[in-house]
Amino acid sequence: MSASARRVPGETRARPNFIWRHLIEPYLYISPALVLIALVMVVPLVIGLSYAFQSVVLLRPAAGGWVGLANFAQLWGDARFWRALGNTFWWTFGSLVFQFAFGLGLALLLNTQFAGKRLVQALVFLPWAVPTFLTALTWSWLFNPVIGPLPHWLAALGILSEPFNILGDPALAMWGPITANVWFGIPFFAITLLAALQSIPGELYEAAEIDGATPWQAFIKITLPFLAPMIAITVMLRTIWIANFADLIFVMTGGGPANSTQILSSYIFTTAFRKLDFGYASALAIALLSLLLAYAVVLLALRRRFVRI
Repeated sequence: MSASARRVPGETRARPNFIWRHLIEPYLYISPALVLIALVMVVPLVIGLSYAFQSVVLLRPAAGGWVGLANFAQLWGDARFWRALGNTFWWTFGSLVFQFAFGLGLALLLNTQFAGKRLVQALVFLPWAVPTFLTALTWSWLFNPVIGPLPHWLAALGILSEPFNILGDPALAMWGPITANVWFGIPFFAITLLAALQSIPGELYEAAEIDGATPWQAFIKITLPFLAPMIAITVMLRTIWIANFADLIFVMTGGGPANSTQILSSYIFTTAFRKLDFGYASALAIALLSLLLAYAVVLLALRRRFVRI
């Protein structure tokens, strides 16, 4: 019998052993986690998506059933949806720009050595630890025209003609939740960008200083390129969180006045839990999910193309 013929039985026994050890056994170990994830995340997601194609109104249970794309047709002609969509862009963009700008500034400050640095770090990270509900109540008090200081300060500076209820003015009401959200979200960028700054080798700045580079040139040529991957990820994550973050708006303004602060996530909440129309709320949620997925795909594609990792 040839040598190749004698190796066949061993190879035959080794093949099932290889399949078991490398293709079956690992998945048996993680199967409890996979089942738990499916039960907690996948199943509710599928059920929620299916509601968008049904009439699920708790006040009219007999009228329920499959309606196809009727909820999306209603969405297309819903003026409140388009108003909420515009408010969502304004709410997200306004909050994100100021959060990132102040967060980057604080990260650059905390990356230097100065007296009382640990105290400043504790104060900077404090807003992130405050419950959202308490944050909204605090800023509602600050904007109160009777007992709150902000309208009186703005009037003293000449920004307002007189102290009045900013949260009750449709033209200015969105600035209240945006201000509260900026205060609440600055620590996220400060923490993440500070960690990225501390990972930049100090030798690069020393070499740039020897070559005669100004602080601004060092920031543009060294700091920003090293921060770019972290900036791309944090901006994407924070954008998604802000777009879904309706707590401050719900407590401070309730979406008013006249829907001037109503965003998609708060509109979904009120549709589902005030009107008890879970079918239409699911259609709104799918619209928001589609927009955020498209945004994430575009941002990740730009990151892959322009950012050197």
